[in-house]
Amino acid sequence: MSETKSNNSLKVIAGLLGVILVATLIYTVSLYQDKQKTTTALTQEKDMVVEDLNSLKSEYDKAILESNATNEELIAARDNIAKYIDSVKAMKADISTLSRYRRQVSVLKAEREQLLKQVDSLTQSNSLLAMQRDSTYSELEKQTVFNDSLVVQNTQLADAVERGSALNLSTFKVDAVKERNSGKLVSTSRAKATDKFKVCFTVADNAIAQAGDREFYIEVLDPQGNVLGESFTKSNDKGASITYSKGTSFYYENGSLDVCDYINKPAGDFQKGNYMVNVYDDGLKLLGTSKFELK
Repeated sequence: MSETKSNNSLKVIAGLLGVILVATLIYTVSLYQDKQKTTTALTQEKDMVVEDLNSLKSEYDKAILESNATNEELIAARDNIAKYIDSVKAMKADISTLSRYRRQVSVLKAEREQLLKQVDSLTQSNSLLAMQRDSTYSELEKQTVFNDSLVVQNTQLADAVERGSALNLSTFKVDAVKERNSGKLVSTSRAKATDKFKVCFTVADNAIAQAGDREFYIEVLDPQGNVLGESFTKSNDKGASITYSKGTSFYYENGSLDVCDYINKPAGDFQKGNYMVNVYDDGLKLLGTSKFELK
């Protein structure tokens, strides 16, 4: 009887131990499963943080590429996010750390919005400045074309005024003359009888010419083409030059003016043959030419 009770007690104890063991196994399995779920959730959370950071970094990369000028703030923000990505990837996932990075992602998003607004504002300002610059360049080009046109017009006008104000001869005559004992000069065509050449011309009236002292240059060429007289040389500012026999001066007052001058006999008598007389103004412009023959 006593032995039967003892066996029953052992069976009860064994049953209880079995129940406890099963309960322990169930609890252990449950804990393991909860841990696995927690680890999986933390890993997913970690991946989401990395994904958000990568998304932010991509947006900064795009903003930097679209920016016309290098933006140091954008570059610094992007590099800072890259450091966060490396830190999250390397860390051991836990709730407190992930929560901290989640909060940091929110801060970084707010910072991104502010920076991109600044970039947009700068881009708009740069676009406006570029438009203003292009408009200014366009106006400068128009003004340059206009100025060039004025220069051409002024040059043409100056040339026209210069041409219009130049003096011209209305008459031009050369005589070989002989001086009689009384001082009277008579025309001759004989070389031996000629004492001098009388060169006379009339300066035409010109209302826009500058009044004042003027000098014309008389060039006399003998039958051999040599210049008679002392043979002076005159050059102008354009590099042209002449050799002339005599300069004749007069005062011009815009009205018609008669001028006469004389070319004296050289050391010997005048030669027989054809002579040519040219008159030049003070700019060395040829005003008139006369030819005659001495026999």
